Amino acid sequence: MSIAVNNFNDLGLGAISGGTVASRVKAYRESAGYSIEDLAVTCGLANFEISAIEDGSDADLAKLRRIAAALQVDVSALLTSEV
Repeated sequence: MSIAVNNFNDLGLGAISGGTVASRVKAYRESAGYSIEDLAVTCGLANFEISAIEDGSDADLAKLRRIAAALQVDVSALLTSEV
């Protein structure tokens, strides 16, 4: 699988780069102004599923795709730690 590298600075999201998938999901969620409940409703997942991704115990790609779509970012932004 090939993942494109996004330039976070062009998006105004430079502080979100790096870290784990879990920390990037949480950072993007917070930067969008969403609570866990808001994101769950927006992407059609349960609160506990979002929490599991943010605490690092789940990294299901299908769920990450739904989250990325809800946050209006490419899924690669959640998966790559490169800038």
